[in-house]
Amino acid sequence: MASLALPARQRDASALPGRVPAGRRAVRVGLVFDVGGRGDKSFNDGAYEGLVRARAALGADVEYVEPADSDDRAAALRLFAARGFDRIIGIGYVFSRDVDRVARDYPDARFACVDYAPPEDGHIPSNVVGLRFREEEGSFLVGALAGLFSRSRAVGFVGGMDIPLIRRFEHGYAAGVRATCPACRFVASYAGSTPAAFKDPEKGAALATAQYASGVDVIFHASGSTGHGVFVAARRLGRYAIGVDADQHDEMPGVVITSMLKRVDVAIFDVASDASRGRFDRGEGGVRAFGLADGGIDYVHAGPHAAQLDAAHVARVEALRAEVIAGRVAVPRE
Repeated sequence: MASLALPARQRDASALPGRVPAGRRAVRVGLVFDVGGRGDKSFNDGAYEGLVRARAALGADVEYVEPADSDDRAAALRLFAARGFDRIIGIGYVFSRDVDRVARDYPDARFACVDYAPPEDGHIPSNVVGLRFREEEGSFLVGALAGLFSRSRAVGFVGGMDIPLIRRFEHGYAAGVRATCPACRFVASYAGSTPAAFKDPEKGAALATAQYASGVDVIFHASGSTGHGVFVAARRLGRYAIGVDADQHDEMPGVVITSMLKRVDVAIFDVASDASRGRFDRGEGGVRAFGLADGGIDYVHAGPHAAQLDAAHVARVEALRAEVIAGRVAVPRE
């Protein structure tokens, strides 16, 4: 078990516990990371940022676990529940059934799962909140940018595990490309059919190399740490890439032209904030969705990490953002 406590000699205010705000209550939040754990510069790191923010802004007592396998996932959830944590959060769709089972065994505990997939019978335990994102909306915007940015009129997508969740990224991205470059050729590849597909940089590099060799000049990846291989291939071949979940510019400066932002930190902080206000304490489960309209989804389009983007292109994509939020443009999920 690891905590967010830092050695006393470190004075990073963002990671030091804050005071519990007036009208709130002290809460304990336990989080179990997805495949890859902290340091993925993507999905898990976003979740960690949400924990840090909850600790600083809400005075929350936070702990996390980086599981090695599926048995560790369930065991970590049970440990947090047995210790009486106010909120227990699993990061990633692979936790869905584990969260359901543990929640039924601990009906007085409150659980949340990022990228939650409801059970086939549709009966979500009343003490579970599923946190989902409209990934297709952000993917649509970076797809529109890719269509405008591409000089070869060929763009690519590399996904991690071939599942409906990652297909949403692909479909939104492809729709965005079509919105700004109807004549562009679109290529998609997946790294595999198991969770290991999210942590295979060598496979990512091989898939990207094949796409670049076919004429693609910019690739959007939704593949966890597998995406680092996409960046490596882009740098080696003088091509470009688009990051995912977090701002990945610093992972490969000069190569990553933008990143689709899946604000997992927003969702994690939202759960902690609800706990501090006493919400969801009576079994008010269900699914919450985060998209462009509420700041749960975005993309990097300003500042030095977007320096390679043309201002006119960004303006056009921002106009598309407004159309999506207003409901005048429907982005496909499948």
